[in-house]
Amino acid sequence: SYEEGVFIEPLACVVRGLRIAGVKEGQSALVIGSGISGLLHIKLLKVHGASTIMATDINEYRLRKAREFGADAVLHAGGDVPQEVSDITHGEMADVVITCTGAPAAVSQAIASVGRGGTTLFFAPTAPDVKIPFPLFELWNKGITMVSTYAGAPKDIREAIDLIASGKMNVTDMITHRLPLEEAARGFRLVAEAK
Repeated sequence: SYEEGVFIEPLACVVRGLRIAGVKEGQSALVIGSGISGLLHIKLLKVHGASTIMATDINEYRLRKAREFGADAVLHAGGDVPQEVSDITHGEMADVVITCTGAPAAVSQAIASVGRGGTTLFFAPTAPDVKIPFPLFELWNKGITMVSTYAGAPKDIREAIDLIASGKMNVTDMITHRLPLEEAARGFRLVAEAK
């Protein structure tokens, strides 16, 4: 449908991100930031057979949606996220960590929450002028892979269409409002306010 079609491009970006990160069935995952992209990651991680999906945000509405859309555990981003991840994974940490927010604190949480041999996907960037120091020795010592992605290639778009058309990815449950074109600005505000 046209309504489902709205999700093709953002889902294609998520498809590409998980492909580049090499996500495999049975891995544990932490999604940092539960806006539209984070929620699509949660749903697609579920389709890919993630063993445990953890999600963070600072907004209670988004945390509720993260749980509704498949997160096994939701963590308030203002808390000690790495410790909570450690508690949930019995000290193993997450196999895959995906940052879906450009908040500098999210980058630090991602690095501290990924387990040995794991992967961190930087899906959302920081502001262009923000510099983030990396604990290179720790990353090297733990054998961490760090990747980033932007946009979706034509094959990712085809996969997104197939996921939606086949029913493997239900996106209609993510629709909260239907607005006429003249109310597009209101739609963007609603998304930004996470209400």
